[in-house]
Amino acid sequence: MDFGVVLQTDPPASDVVAGMRSAEDNGFSYGWTFDSAVLWQEPFVIYSQVLANTTNLVVGPMVTNPSTRDWSVTASLFATLNDMFGNRTVCGIGRGDSARRVIGRPPATLATLGRAMTVIKELAEGREVEHHGTPVRIPWVRDGKLEIWMAAYGPKALKMVGEQADGFILQTADPDIARWTIGSVRDAATAAGRDPDAITMCVAAPAYVGTDLAHQRDQLRWFGGMVGNHVADLVARYGDSGVVPEALTDYIKGREGYDYSHHGRAGNRSTDFVPDEIVDRFCLTGPAEAHVDRLQELAEIGVTNFALYLMHDEKDKTLAAYGSEVITAV
Repeated sequence: MDFGVVLQTDPPASDVVAGMRSAEDNGFSYGWTFDSAVLWQEPFVIYSQVLANTTNLVVGPMVTNPSTRDWSVTASLFATLNDMFGNRTVCGIGRGDSARRVIGRPPATLATLGRAMTVIKELAEGREVEHHGTPVRIPWVRDGKLEIWMAAYGPKALKMVGEQADGFILQTADPDIARWTIGSVRDAATAAGRDPDAITMCVAAPAYVGTDLAHQRDQLRWFGGMVGNHVADLVARYGDSGVVPEALTDYIKGREGYDYSHHGRAGNRSTDFVPDEIVDRFCLTGPAEAHVDRLQELAEIGVTNFALYLMHDEKDKTLAAYGSEVITAV
């Protein structure tokens, strides 16, 4: 299993660069950031500094979206970084949540997302593709390579991952949900004539190493609220039909809106509806041994990559614990 760390691009950017460098020193091979240009600083500017200050770390957004930048711009950003630093980027992408909603726009449709993934990948790898009805190619790309990892929860989105994406991002560490979603992706890949084993299965979730479970839960409760935004969309689309597992939908019944000014941050009052049980299932808490146990369970389900959201009050200690106790054990 490969490991990545997910940071927010809060100023100063030098702290983000230092955090990514520390992650690589502790055995992490991926460095991710949020991508909401209003809420945080522009990540692609910072990626250049991260790549310059690390050796092998692969960087990218978790996740970008098809609507805040023209697809040719997104492709050129990745292609430029790859040309400078040797194909060390990955494009995590979804329909868009905070980046879109904070400017008063809804997430993109799946049809738009699917087309965007094709255009971005083709352009970033130097091939010609039709964009806005015009044949377009980036002529200066040299041996470009860009994997597209798609974030998804619902049945239609999971099907698209299996049919098209190079990787799957599941933003919860719940084993039951991982089993259902990964199975759906693999089935869709097989039906499309693709090799399901070639798709990277990435679970992204907060992790906090320590012994004060009550404090850890309070620090990570924000994640249940963030996931709840996506689940609310699924419930609006599918209702209580049983298409989406109850393990993913039941807890949002007490949800009453969401404040994006505190998105992804400990202490977000919009997440008070999230019970301890959901924090325990969606996140990794407790001592290092508990993290190893959960990660080994996820590996048995088919997870090949774990991305650690590092948004709490013991970032350095958790990063060090993963480097010294967790990554080597898994």
